Amino acid sequence: MTKETSYLSKNDTIGALIDHPAFRGFGHLLLPWNDRMDLDLPLSKIARLLPYHSHVDVDTVVQALNGMIDSSNAGATIFYDIYSEQSKARDPEKRQTVFFCFPARAGSPYAVIAPGGGFAYVGSVHEGFPYAMKIAEHGYHAFVLRYRLGNRKASEDMAAAIDFIEEHADELDADKQNYSLWGSSAGARVIANISANGAKAYGGKSSVRPRAVVMAYTGHASYSENDAPTFSIVGDNDYIADPEVMHRRAQKMSGLGIPVVFKLIAGLGHG
Repeated sequence: MTKETSYLSKNDTIGALIDHPAFRGFGHLLLPWNDRMDLDLPLSKIARLLPYHSHVDVDTVVQALNGMIDSSNAGATIFYDIYSEQSKARDPEKRQTVFFCFPARAGSPYAVIAPGGGFAYVGSVHEGFPYAMKIAEHGYHAFVLRYRLGNRKASEDMAAAIDFIEEHADELDADKQNYSLWGSSAGARVIANISANGAKAYGGKSSVRPRAVVMAYTGHASYSENDAPTFSIVGDNDYIADPEVMHRRAQKMSGLGIPVVFKLIAGLGHG
């Protein structure tokens, strides 16, 4: 199969995505829900699977998926299990916990991305893969985490993902001492937890702290003097994340001497 014939289009169905040779065996984990799979739904209507999100751009979604297909066609590994078989046997939910890799320059720093979804689903197609595609274009390895639902569990999965990347840094060609965390909505809460408290607070082994945090539209208000330099962004029409909460948090962090940038975008809603 050539690249020209392997691409997905927005007229292809969810079933075609799941069964695509580049994603065979894990295609269902690309999707937001564990239990909602209308195999006949065209990708042009994928926003139906993202009820907490707005501004879902189908062309961008499909472009990112096709970028993953390109990587697979080039021989790159784009899918990694985080947990051992023994760990997954003890907690079957961990079978849903994986990350997707967007490789970049050998030896470069890396980014780990936690998409949002209100801890009801994981919106990787909207807030994960498109981010990772752009980050990788700038030369940084990008990993999109599909976590278990729930703030604590998701934070534990993020800590486990960081451990995995550190332990396999040579295989992944990543600089294990230099990474950033990116998250949106519920995912932003996850990365804020790691930034403030460290991976060890969530069962991880790593003592390496993120060099930067990029977080979009979240109501997360807590912070600590240990937080990494942070960029936060929200739309002024956000009906879930209060922009003023984010602004106050940024001001308080700045008061502790943490480098912070806060950006408010006119006219945008949540997601």
